[in-house]
Amino acid sequence: MSDLDFIRYSRQILLDEVGESGQTSLLSRHIIVIGVGGLGSLVSQQLAASGVGKLTLVDHDRVELSNLPRQLLFNDSDIGKYKAITARDKLALAYQQCNIVSITDKFGQDNGASMVKMADVVIDCTDNFISRQQVNKYCVDAQRPLVTASVAHFHGQIFMVDLKSAPESGCYRCLFPNDSKVSETCRNVGVLGPMVGVMASMQALMAINHLLGIGQCSGKLMRFDGLTLKWREASLSQDPQCDVCGLKHDQSRNNQACNEPSFNEESFNEEPCHAPT
Repeated sequence: MSDLDFIRYSRQILLDEVGESGQTSLLSRHIIVIGVGGLGSLVSQQLAASGVGKLTLVDHDRVELSNLPRQLLFNDSDIGKYKAITARDKLALAYQQCNIVSITDKFGQDNGASMVKMADVVIDCTDNFISRQQVNKYCVDAQRPLVTASVAHFHGQIFMVDLKSAPESGCYRCLFPNDSKVSETCRNVGVLGPMVGVMASMQALMAINHLLGIGQCSGKLMRFDGLTLKWREASLSQDPQCDVCGLKHDQSRNNQACNEPSFNEESFNEEPCHAPT
């Protein structure tokens, strides 16, 4: 760590839970943020400012006028531009110690697995149920910790999926099976910018705590009521029949392994806005 970096992060280094070694660790870490809307733009800025060494921002969407009240990284001159590229350029200018990469391809089957494998932590800031299920599956398969949050109306929720530290807590699919229905979205019930800010800050804090090995991040679902300003917490448990992290998934992988051909050395060439109920 350079002398300038030491001064820059001095208030964080003063924390016993962080210290110089913790700050140095953050500078060597890589976080992928999937979705650079209301949650993702704020999460990215806080992580870059906190000294995370590398951020990959993934979003195929462009800035719209209706985004601006809660996506504070953007302004009117950014309308029509790619969110990921615009966020990368602005954050790189403000936080030059952070290596920021932008990807404007849609996250999905063609690239999801390879992206997730590169990360120390994945933060899901997507705005639809299908994408959340995809991100969850790739993180479980790659055994990468996942921080996921959503917000709509005056309600927000957040939790971490980490099968290494808390396998008994299951994954996103355990909590929200494929037949779950989306009852509220920010598109049909609205949302206030500060509500998004609360959940984005919690996502950034949860990811940093996990990288530093402090606090207890996984194994619980936290819900925030923006009208009463109260948090509620519930323990998570794995669904044994989950086809992503449970017995069905294990059986499927075993069957796949048995059916795969063997090779010998000679022949082998090398905005969350959805709240499911």
